[in-house]
Amino acid sequence: MSVITEEMRAKAEMYEGEQLCQEKSKLLLKEVGLPNGLLPLKEMEECGYVKETGFVWLKQKKSCTHKFEKIGKLVSYDKLVTAHVEPGKIKKLTGVKTKELLVWITLSDIYVDDPPTGKITFQTPAGLFRSFPVSAFEIQEEHPKQVQEPDAAAVVEVTEV
Repeated sequence: MSVITEEMRAKAEMYEGEQLCQEKSKLLLKEVGLPNGLLPLKEMEECGYVKETGFVWLKQKKSCTHKFEKIGKLVSYDKLVTAHVEPGKIKKLTGVKTKELLVWITLSDIYVDDPPTGKITFQTPAGLFRSFPVSAFEIQEEHPKQVQEPDAAAVVEVTEV
């Protein structure tokens, strides 16, 4: 597990609070071209991003497990997840494991194909890998309801006398 130093914190864009960290982590994934549901952490307390090095950390109150229903895979996220991000890739990932048969396997790298093929690949430190459809890790973003403009015929002009 990587240690977040005061020097890193000084250089980072840092955010605190569940809602803000959720928004920023999804935005970062989107900016680097990865699916927004890739890191479904719960009860996030802090997240940070050092833009010049690509170092990212996500801190949650406690470890959590998430099942990606579309592929039937169970993934465990530690209290602290760290990585280095760049377009289409997450490298040097710590704090994330996936269950294969009865064994938890550490993940170290995640990347989408370039040019895009619709696949995302997960790799272990030993070099073993598996690919899945990118769509299995995307979540629909909720958009605020649109306020409809009134019909021109329904608008009544009021004038003062």
